[in-house]
Amino acid sequence: MQTEKKSFINVLFSYAGGEKKKMILSVILSVISVMLGLVPFYCMYELISMFVADTVTTGEIVKWCMIALLSYALKILTFTLSTGTSHSMAYTILEGLRLRLADRFLHAPLGNVENHTIGEIKNMMVDKIENLEPPLAHMIPEGAGHIVLPIVSIIALFIIDWRLALASLVTFPLSLVCMALTFKISGKNFAKYDESANYMNSTIVEYIEGIEVIKAFGRAGVSYEKYAGAITDFRTFVIKWLSSTFATMKLSFALFPSTLIGTLPVALALANGGTITGAQAALAVMLSISMVGSLAKLEVFSENMRQVKFTVENLNEFLEMPELPEPEKRADIKHTGVELRNVHFSYTGDEKDEVLHGVDLKLHEGSFTALVGPSGGGKSTVAKLISRFWDVTSGEITLGGVNIRNMPLAQLSGYVSFVTQDNYLFRCSLLENIRLGNPTATDEQVKEAARAAQCEEFIAKLPQGYDTPAGEAGKRLSGGEKQRIAIARMMLKNAPIVILDEATAFTDPENEDKIQRSIAELTKGKTLLVIAHRLSTIKNADNIVVLKNGKIEAEGTQQQLLENCPLYLDMWQAHIGAKNWAVSSAGKEA
Repeated sequence: MQTEKKSFINVLFSYAGGEKKKMILSVILSVISVMLGLVPFYCMYELISMFVADTVTTGEIVKWCMIALLSYALKILTFTLSTGTSHSMAYTILEGLRLRLADRFLHAPLGNVENHTIGEIKNMMVDKIENLEPPLAHMIPEGAGHIVLPIVSIIALFIIDWRLALASLVTFPLSLVCMALTFKISGKNFAKYDESANYMNSTIVEYIEGIEVIKAFGRAGVSYEKYAGAITDFRTFVIKWLSSTFATMKLSFALFPSTLIGTLPVALALANGGTITGAQAALAVMLSISMVGSLAKLEVFSENMRQVKFTVENLNEFLEMPELPEPEKRADIKHTGVELRNVHFSYTGDEKDEVLHGVDLKLHEGSFTALVGPSGGGKSTVAKLISRFWDVTSGEITLGGVNIRNMPLAQLSGYVSFVTQDNYLFRCSLLENIRLGNPTATDEQVKEAARAAQCEEFIAKLPQGYDTPAGEAGKRLSGGEKQRIAIARMMLKNAPIVILDEATAFTDPENEDKIQRSIAELTKGKTLLVIAHRLSTIKNADNIVVLKNGKIEAEGTQQQLLENCPLYLDMWQAHIGAKNWAVSSAGKEA
């Protein structure tokens, strides 16, 4: 892992990118702001010295008060500028991180993304990245200032009297011991905290997304208990974690900034002995007090730094997910035929988990190929490999004679339209959901595709027509309606290769027939691959391929397979029997 070679600080700074200048400016302004905060102390020292010497005048009082006031005003100004700059920088970095993560998910093998739960991904993209904002906006610039101030103050104390400087540090050793104990006790729990938070997030997402099923099957009690249990377990863990470090952490927080414990008695003793003046003693006390806030902040920052370290390392794991390799230069595609040559594939990469075993398949340009077979045979896997959601374990897939690995993903995507039975709609309008197929399409072109996919009738009944939001994951629409929207999207894209994976599975018979005719008309001349359970929809295919247990059992026309493939014959007879039963049942109900 990269973070083993590179410190998390370097990794954190690497996220800054073009914002590094803003970060540097923010740090400089923060240091200036903190240093300006010492000026009023010096002004007070000068005035006390003049009062003691009985040389003070109204003019001197006004002068030093104005200097103190001006320095304080400049302190506020520089701090405001520093904070504004750092927040602007921080949110620009967070934006960049979220975009980088989204891009990495887009270019990573689908399996690598699906290995992470929705709760884990949500926790990273929303919560954890957002938690980096305070460190970037405050910890780095303000931390620099809060480091400089105690150093300058201790140097000033050394100049007054070295004993004062040493006295100000008297509580440091014990505080550092307490801090080390706190880190040791709590450090090992960061991973457990992350695991517990991810589980809670996943449970919450699962509960909300499955609320319809929970209600339908009367599982509210069980599901709610699981949901509530996850939240309770998280709370219990956090409380237990904090309790284990409460004593050492609070003692450390109390002792670390307690510089006055040593400085005050030593300053009074030295002043009483005539070693330093009363004004110098007062200045020493003020310098000691000035360090309190900075040291307290540094202690909080040190605790936050460990959390940041864990977050950055965790984030880096996502950002370093392997990407599907792709060239920058577009490939020269001569035709739109697709060929699978001795394709082996395992989702885990382990040979014993292999789901495709040496598949050889040709999809001739402009042909209609159907892929059928028992469930779990690898049909959808073939479709996803052609779309390059994963890379084959061995063998190759070519498009127009070119290995799909040797073309940019964007180019491949432009050649392939893929519609599944589980279609996802976004929370935008139906018009924009369809327009995803071709972002440059006009409203009329979108509506034309919708009409071809038999969408217009149900869209017209919606309150806002084409402007109706699809809802969360398209939940405002039925399964059949979502499928028709997805098919309209595919038609609008007008790619030369079309893959339909049970694309009309949830469509009612009346609309299915219409959609099938539309698809047939719009895919003329295209390379078409259809995965279907309803064999009647693919009986006219140029080539029907029977896939069983990851191997091609047989292929040919409908008639050839009925004559030569017992498995296909059984599937066909089962299909006809089910169809007749459905017709019979419908007649009885009528």
